This record gives sequence, C-alpha cells and structure tokens, in this order.
Amino acid sequence: MLLSNFSSLNFECGTDEAGRGCLAGPVTAAALILPEHFLNEILNDSKQLSEKNRDFLRPIIEKNAICYSVTHIEPLIIDEINILNASIHAMQECIKKLNPIPNYIIVDGNRFKPVENIPHSCIIKGDSKYLSIAAASVLAKTYRDDYMNKIHEEFPMYNWKQNKGYPTKEHREAIKKYGATKYHRKSFRLLPEQLALDFIEI
Repeated sequence: MLLSNFSSLNFECGTDEAGRGCLAGPVTAAALILPEHFLNEILNDSKQLSEKNRDFLRPIIEKNAICYSVTHIEPLIIDEINILNASIHAMQECIKKLNPIPNYIIVDGNRFKPVENIPHSCIIKGDSKYLSIAAASVLAKTYRDDYMNKIHEEFPMYNWKQNKGYPTKEHREAIKKYGATKYHRKSFRLLPEQLALDFIEI
C-alpha cells in the first residue's frame, strides 16, 4: 500500500520523470501536490500499471491534485547537458510552475539539485512508495506517450507509437535502415556498433 504523504507538510510536492532510457523523444517530468488525504487503490508506479490503467488514472489525478505541471526536455538539450541533468532540469521546471509553491519536495531516485531553496528528499523507488510520486510518474508517462504518438505520424517507420522511443530491436533496425531524425538523441548509442549515421533533416 502506498503511503499518502512523506510528511505532514501542507504543500508537499512529488516529482518523477519518464523516458530517460529512450533513444528518441524528450525526457518528460511531472510534479504535483495532492490533497493530504488523497487515496487511490489502483495508483502505483506507472511502470507497474497497464496503459489502460494509466489512462484511467490521469484525469483522476488531474482533477484531484491541488496543482500539477508537466515539462518536456527535447533531445537537443539532452545532448548538450546529458540525460541526468536533463531529467533533473525537467523536474525543477515543473516545480517552478506549481501554484501554490511547495514547501517540501520528494523526488523519485537518488539524485536531485535544489530548486528555489525548497527542502527535498530523494526516495529510492519512491514511485512505488508514495502516492504523490506515483501520480507524477503516471502524468509524466502518459504525457510523454502522447508526445511520442504525435511524432510517430511524422516518422512512422520507427514505430514510436509502439516502442515510445525505447531501444527495441525494431527501433534499432529502423535507425540502421533509415538513419536518425531530429528527435533522436545524438549523444546516445543509437546502434550497438555505432558507425557513421545519417541524420534526416526535416
């Protein structure tokens, strides 16, 4: 059973990201503040939920949250500052957009950088322990999936609608056949034996 709150602070924010391990598309973060007594029996780490349950939960989370925000960090920035910094930056940007401003932050994982001098705690596997982090993980995942479904229409040969940019065998084969796009992360190892890659400029 996930815990409703990490502490008794009134405006505690949970934050998480999705898409760190992908070859294409943004890294997406979400942050939110849930009411103190919010409960949901289905809500869990987004990776433990079916797509159907994630889509079911998203409007419930959005309706019940005191506030929430979502941020995409594009591949160009990921390549410039690396994926860890891009993930942290995405979470920081989400937190800055919250109203009211949180007075405490709980973060999934073990790395974070302070934002607006708000105290924070990093929670290993926090998305399977605390509702606010789990809810943030659902928002981050569903908004990122929507983004990947949209750019799939532009480059359907990579089947991003199915693989969401993750390094599946099919995705790597498409990169090998067609080259890389503006949505691919050039700093990532796109192919196991990365040689010269053609980039599609559109």
